[in-house]
Amino acid sequence: MSDPLGFINAELDALKEKGLYRNLRVLQGEQGAEVNYDGKKVLQLSSNNYLGLNTHPRLRKAMIDATEKYGAGSGAVRTIAGTMSLHEELERKLAEFKHVGGTLVLQSGFTANMGVIPQVVDEGDLIISDQLNHASIIDGVRLSKAARAVYAHADVNDLERVLKEKASQFRRILIITDGVFSMDGDIAPLADIVAAAEKYNAIVMIDDAHASGVLGRNGRGTVDHFDLHGRVHIQVGTLSKAIGVLGGYIAGPAPLRDLLIHRSRPFLFSTSHPPAVAAACIAAIDVLLEEPQLIKRLWDNTRFFKDGLTRLGFNTGHSQTPITPVIVGKGDLAMKFSDRLFANGVFAQGIGFPTVPEEKSRIRTIVTAQHTTEQLQFALDVLEKVGKELAII
Repeated sequence: MSDPLGFINAELDALKEKGLYRNLRVLQGEQGAEVNYDGKKVLQLSSNNYLGLNTHPRLRKAMIDATEKYGAGSGAVRTIAGTMSLHEELERKLAEFKHVGGTLVLQSGFTANMGVIPQVVDEGDLIISDQLNHASIIDGVRLSKAARAVYAHADVNDLERVLKEKASQFRRILIITDGVFSMDGDIAPLADIVAAAEKYNAIVMIDDAHASGVLGRNGRGTVDHFDLHGRVHIQVGTLSKAIGVLGGYIAGPAPLRDLLIHRSRPFLFSTSHPPAVAAACIAAIDVLLEEPQLIKRLWDNTRFFKDGLTRLGFNTGHSQTPITPVIVGKGDLAMKFSDRLFANGVFAQGIGFPTVPEEKSRIRTIVTAQHTTEQLQFALDVLEKVGKELAII
């Protein structure tokens, strides 16, 4: 009898032939600016730990204290017996921080997108999505019964074209965009998107995964960055990147939260966060409010590193944030570049198809508030050395 899963080996062999097969690197020790992967000490340029909050003393203490007081887990889904006082406190604090009527916390940013999109639109509605939106948005769109259209990346003129052609044919229109795009590091033209949406009474939803803790006052995100409070209807974010812990959230009007409690399947059928996670997220919001110097340092480091990459002649696309791609072309070259950097003491992950188009394969670099100027200069020196060896610059 043949193996019904035998095709998997063929898929893996194809990845290896293309130079795209990757082994998981194993972190030994805590996440930081300098890390130990597979027994080798390297400078970290691939973490989403923008502000270094994952090791912040206040978050560590909050987790330990909550575990001692409440135990290791909640023991149930939120709608049966698993809503703890810490979950409610976190959601109130997030709502105040984001200047919205209510928030709902889920297990990840991915599940947040999958949990909200199908509840906002249905058959007879239309979703209009940016061409480069995150995979979690794409999967959330697929779960809904709404029709869908895609507009050219960050192109508001193309968005308006779609609205003009299609809006009158549907009951509700939902426009979705990332706030900061995870592979290119550019910021959505949110003010122009909102202006276009308002002409057609469309709902605007933004995924702020890479903007939370990075953009806006005290890291409030893209809506705050553009001063659009009250004009963006739904915000999705993550607690796993700059916030430094784990989870995702949906922020919007209080009735939206109430509806999702009753209908959002990831919320209804998943055990709630461990109390330690909720407590650490609460502490992280306090740190954002009370230690703005962390965000300032993040942006100082971002400018220093981007300027260095530009001087060296690397193609960094249109990045406007701490996410800076170094675009090299073919996927096998990106992986080779990443491996050579690692051998020289810098961890910057190679990214190829299908995450990005084959001809735009890259390494993606992310600086954090934890990096020193000396560390970033070391990274630039290594990038220059390996870039010249591989004829990238």
